[in-house]
Amino acid sequence: MPPRTVLFEPVIDTTPSLPKVNAVTRIYDLAMTHKLDADDFFIQHIQRLCAEARLNFFLIEPLWVHAFHEHLEQGRVWPRVLLNMHSEHHQPDDIFSRLLDLAAARNTQVIDPPDRARAAFDKARLHPQLVAGGVNVPWTRVVPRNRPAEWKLDDDERDALGSPFIIKPAMGYGRKGLVLAATTEADLDRSIAAWPDANYLFQRRVLPRELNGEPVYFRAYFVFGTVYVSWWNPHNDRYRLVTDVERKSLDLAAIEDISRRIAALTGMNFFSSEVAQDQDGNFVVIDYVNDQCHLLSQSASPALGVPDQLVAAIARRLVEATESLIRSSTSR
Repeated sequence: MPPRTVLFEPVIDTTPSLPKVNAVTRIYDLAMTHKLDADDFFIQHIQRLCAEARLNFFLIEPLWVHAFHEHLEQGRVWPRVLLNMHSEHHQPDDIFSRLLDLAAARNTQVIDPPDRARAAFDKARLHPQLVAGGVNVPWTRVVPRNRPAEWKLDDDERDALGSPFIIKPAMGYGRKGLVLAATTEADLDRSIAAWPDANYLFQRRVLPRELNGEPVYFRAYFVFGTVYVSWWNPHNDRYRLVTDVERKSLDLAAIEDISRRIAALTGMNFFSSEVAQDQDGNFVVIDYVNDQCHLLSQSASPALGVPDQLVAAIARRLVEATESLIRSSTSR
């Protein structure tokens, strides 16, 4: 069964338009940043779907990013929409990050706008918003790196945290700086050494219940109002499509609702979240917002890849959203 789609109005920047630049020699309907750290399956689907929709497309890979930034800065090129599949949120001087900021300043509609994406990506900033918004997340204590030397967890915090517990950098990703079995405050030094950051999350471990020997654990993709839910095993990184029977028996519509709630709280249009079902049957969001979804295809990497059908569906939804964003902007 295809995922449910709700009526959705994409988030569109409403800042006043800049003066038109007559020197622009090339306008792209959609440009996409990409590190080329996966196979070409997703890229090729975006290219093909753009061609079918008669949209001009440009791939901003590492070889071309400096040149594209220079031409954009000089007003020679301009993308109507920029899909960000690679930038370093924790490194504002990174060339891809600077390109996103420049594109946003030039009134390109960025998926997602850099300020919004960085705010959502920062777990220390987002965690209290999720709690206030009623999203079920693990008990967490945000610990600044620059803390007093004598700082310790108090007894109530220790009880709430349990042992062992998780330590993760606020702006980390890809398991970098992640400590899975911390037992004392001193374990924070291990996370800092692997990933220097301003803040770290001390987080209670959530043990997902098992079904047929596998953890009940999912990755949910929110793509402009449509939510795709896939099995994902955090122990071996394997993905599997959800069946219609599983969707009903496990009430996975609840995960779709959680994903939409996160989208409403953050204003994000494209991201993934990790969701576990705990021993009591409650869905708990483990990893909140990953905005540059790594869409390695399963046909290229059976052990680590996302099912091809899911990658193709996400690509199609993104191109449909691009068409909608362009129509909305030209009608203003």
